Amino acid sequence: MQSEKIQKGFTLIELMVVLVILGLLAGLVGPQFFGKVDSSKVKTGQIQVDMLKMALKTYRLDMGEYPESLSALWSRPADGSGFWDGPYMDDRVPLDPWGRDYQYRVDTRAEQGFYLYSFGADGAPGGEGLDADIGYFPDRGSAGS
Repeated sequence: MQSEKIQKGFTLIELMVVLVILGLLAGLVGPQFFGKVDSSKVKTGQIQVDMLKMALKTYRLDMGEYPESLSALWSRPADGSGFWDGPYMDDRVPLDPWGRDYQYRVDTRAEQGFYLYSFGADGAPGGEGLDADIGYFPDRGSAGS
């Protein structure tokens, strides 16, 4: 009896078929997945704005007015006046989902008493879809001023 050596493995054609199938799946599923990542950033921004709004309102209850900057939600104002009972957030003020600071300023003409917003994915005032501003912002003519 002669021993026959049998080689086990995949042929080049089988490997090519598998790679083509994986490429097709990545091409179909990838864009849908990354579209969800972008829309989740918008939702995260909306949630963070609501969280900051509640912290600002609590600060106002204690101090009688809104702070001049968002950092006052985390650290006691330098003048030490008022009844600061913070920190008003569990952690430091977050950046928006695109890694930029939230825009904030006190304005008695604003419906909330302040403007608090993110410029969205494009980092510029206005925009639509993912680029739209998120939060409580002034009229388009005076946004960011």
